[in-house]
Amino acid sequence: MSKSVKPAPPTTLVIFGAFGDLTRRLLMPALINMTRLGLVGNDFHVLGVGIDEGNDQSLREALGTFDAKGGEGDGEKGDAWARLKDRVGYLQGDFTKDDVFEQLKARVNGNVAFYFAVPAKFFGTIVDKLADHGLMAEAPHAFRRIAIEKPFGHDLASARDLNARILARVSEAQIYRIDHFLGKETVQNIMTARFANMMIERVWNSDCIAHVQITAAETVDVGTRGKFYDGTGALRDMVPNHLFQLLAMVAMEPPASFDAEAIRNEKGKVLKAVRVYSPGKAKRNGVRGQYTAGKVKGVDVPAYAASPDVAPDSRTETYVALKLMVDTWRWAGVPFYLRTGKAMTCRDTEIAITFKPVPFASFPGAAADMLPPNRLIIQIQPDEGLSMDINIKRPGLEVATAPIALDFRYADEFDIGHLTGYESLIYDLFVGDQTLFQRADAIEAGWAAVQPFLDLWAHDAGMPEPYEAGTLGPAAADALLAHDDHTWHELAPAGQTVP
Repeated sequence: MSKSVKPAPPTTLVIFGAFGDLTRRLLMPALINMTRLGLVGNDFHVLGVGIDEGNDQSLREALGTFDAKGGEGDGEKGDAWARLKDRVGYLQGDFTKDDVFEQLKARVNGNVAFYFAVPAKFFGTIVDKLADHGLMAEAPHAFRRIAIEKPFGHDLASARDLNARILARVSEAQIYRIDHFLGKETVQNIMTARFANMMIERVWNSDCIAHVQITAAETVDVGTRGKFYDGTGALRDMVPNHLFQLLAMVAMEPPASFDAEAIRNEKGKVLKAVRVYSPGKAKRNGVRGQYTAGKVKGVDVPAYAASPDVAPDSRTETYVALKLMVDTWRWAGVPFYLRTGKAMTCRDTEIAITFKPVPFASFPGAAADMLPPNRLIIQIQPDEGLSMDINIKRPGLEVATAPIALDFRYADEFDIGHLTGYESLIYDLFVGDQTLFQRADAIEAGWAAVQPFLDLWAHDAGMPEPYEAGTLGPAAADALLAHDDHTWHELAPAGQTVP
């Protein structure tokens, strides 16, 4: 830990859904790392709440197997877990009932953060119960905060209703709406790369940029999550949260300062400026797909419709591609292409900024439109880094150009391994920094932008475009860009760079 980063204040983290997958797979490893790095001290406590039978010891045993590489006795992580586990407790009960909250009130005091690692249908109920029992009342030196995982609503109307219900009981300053993408180092570095480098920010506009592509490709199929996914789909699952957060960081104006509200104001302005399409324009600017049987990395993957708990005639999309416009002076006329899908060729989350071609090229036999465009690739995962495609002279006697890539990988310069991305978010929750968390108005603006697509596909009797598992999506997604004389940036497997 940097010497300039102080440990978080004494805090009790109350996790609703203590035995759940999110707690075991992501939250506990993050808390172990925070203990190991000194981001929390011996005055930090964890209290799990859930309906599962158990006690302090059984929860500790369940969480002690937090991942295959970092269980008890595994080096620094094992040492950190040994220091933390005696401060992990459990409260069994139904968190929709009052008696649990009376018991909770007797067990916590001082600074308390409540983490909702539960299905979204419980969010409003838990907030109401916390407020009813006085658990959200803050003292001069004791905060009370709630952390809410996505999905925050399933459409514009439900997001508005949930915001209204929660804000009727607690203040916006107490709400931390988590998007775990924002905990990744490369996402946070987007603002630094822009605003700390004059040569980048001066060309970061429609004068120089032709288009922007934001991709979140997954190799995993739906697997055993069919019941959840068939009622959600790729659009709801990824676009108004993960992808829109990346879009906002790319397209935001320089904030007046780097405090939380100044940054959230600028991000909110971007999302409110995303053009809301008419039904006809939504149809022309959106593609949905559904994977069929195929092979991903040599492994047979059944068709989505053949997955457990998925309706055989399901029209739920597992892939979505959108062309969006941000109606501001900086971005007028620049299309933003977003795509995300499951069971694709490789796992790759990236932002590809493609610049306009040079206006004139005097090189022998090379017209301006023959030179590859400059391109900045911001790699979010799995190999975090930056890459800039430029043109140079090819070695030899003749003057001929050749494209090359200038690459930077975080792992080559910094030790960022074994972090989940939740460490910085949980630390900010404890210290009260809302910079990386979503505000109510931005949540609703994101849903407003995708609502025309939700409405269109809800009433469209047609099936999503098929694409074979292990490919890069349906042909209609390529046609979406071809209409503008663009192509998708080719995705690369982990550890490889596409020339």
